[in-house]
Amino acid sequence: MTSSDTRFRFIPFRRHDIVEMCLQEVGLAQSESDFRRLAQMLAQIFHFEFHALLEALEASYTDLDPDIDTRRVDVPRGNEQRPFVELLDGLLEKANYERISKADLNQALNESSLFKIRLHVDFTDFAEVSLFARGQSQRSEVLPTWFGLGSRHIEFTNFDRVVVFLKIRDDYQNPTPELSHCRAGATLLKLFRNVPRADLEMLFPNTRVRMRLMDKLFIGVPALVSGGIVFTTKLGASLVLLGSLFGYWLGLHDQPAELNQAGVMVLLAGAATLAGYLWKQFSNFKNRKIRFMQALTQNLYFKNLDNNAGVFLRLINDAEAEESKEALLAYYFLLISPGALTRAELDRQIESWFEARWDCSIDFEVGDALQKLRRLGLVVESAGELTAVDLVSAIGLLDKRWDNYFVPEN
Repeated sequence: MTSSDTRFRFIPFRRHDIVEMCLQEVGLAQSESDFRRLAQMLAQIFHFEFHALLEALEASYTDLDPDIDTRRVDVPRGNEQRPFVELLDGLLEKANYERISKADLNQALNESSLFKIRLHVDFTDFAEVSLFARGQSQRSEVLPTWFGLGSRHIEFTNFDRVVVFLKIRDDYQNPTPELSHCRAGATLLKLFRNVPRADLEMLFPNTRVRMRLMDKLFIGVPALVSGGIVFTTKLGASLVLLGSLFGYWLGLHDQPAELNQAGVMVLLAGAATLAGYLWKQFSNFKNRKIRFMQALTQNLYFKNLDNNAGVFLRLINDAEAEESKEALLAYYFLLISPGALTRAELDRQIESWFEARWDCSIDFEVGDALQKLRRLGLVVESAGELTAVDLVSAIGLLDKRWDNYFVPEN
C-alpha cells in the first residue's frame, strides 16, 4: 500500500501521457495536431541541448570511471572541464531529485531496519558522500514474525529513487578481504529504486552486518543451556581428572593423580567434545550472519537499477523528460487561459489540476518552467502577467531555433 506523504517536484507521469492528459481537456479540439507537433519539437530541442551536458559528464567522468573500456591518450582536452560532482548536482536538480541532508541521513540510520538486521557504516572511509532521492511516499506492509507463525503491520517512508555518489579516501586501507571492492581513491555511482528510509545504510559498499540483541540472545541462551549440559555430562570425568592433576601440581593435596592411558583417553575425549561444542556455536553464529548477508544481497539485487556511467545516462533521460513536461504544462495552461495569468495563478492552476483531475499532489516548479518558455520565446510577459504565443507562431519559433543550431558561427 502506498500513499504520498509530501509534495515533490517530480511529475510522476510519462511525457507522452502528459500530452494525452492535456488533450482530454477542452480548448484544443481544433488544434490537436499542432499541439502534438509542438510537444514533439520541445522534446527534440531538450534532447539536443542535454546532449552537450551528457558529453561534458562523460569527459569529466573518464578519470573516475571504473568500467571504462577505451584507451587513454595524452592529448590536450581543450577547454577546462567542470568537476564531475558539480555537473552531477546540476543534472540531479534538473531531474527533480532532492538532496538527502546529513540530518535526514542520521535520522534514517537511527531507525529500525525493515529487514530485521542491524547494519553499520563507517563514514570515515569516505572523502565524499552524496545521496539524492526522488519520489517520497508513506507505505505499509505486513511482515511475518515468529518464523511465519505471526505477522505485524508496519508503516515506513519509502524513496522511489535514490542516487548514491561516494568517493573513498585516498589513504584508505582495506581492513578485510570482504571489502576488496573498496579501493583507495575509488568512486562509486549507483541508482536504486524503492528504498525504505530506515535502510539507507544498506546502499553503502562498506556496510557490515551486526547482531541485534535479540539475535545474540537467540544464539547465546541455547548455547549456555547446551554448554551446561555438555560440561556436566560429557566433560564431567575430564574435569574431575584435570582438577586432581592441578590440585596436586599446585600443592593443594598430597594424593598424586595417576595419569595412565585411560586418563589420557578421558582428557582427549573431553578436549574433542569441547572443541566440537565451540565449533558448533561458532558455526551457528557464522551461519546466522551469512543468512543476514544473503537477505541484504538479495534485497539489493532487485533494488539496483544502474551503476557508474549508466547512472547519469539514465538521469539525462529523466532530466530531459522533466524539463519538457514542465515547459509543456506551463505553455498549455497559458494557451487555454481566457486571459493573462500571473506566475502565482499559473502555479496554482497546474497544481490544482493535478490534485483534482489526477489525484496527484506535486510542487510544480513554475519559475523553472517559465524560464524555459522565455528562453524559447513562447511566452510574453507584461506588467507581471503572462500570455502564451499562439500554436502556429510557437511552432515557427521552435522550427527556426532548431535550424539555427546547425548554422556555422562566423
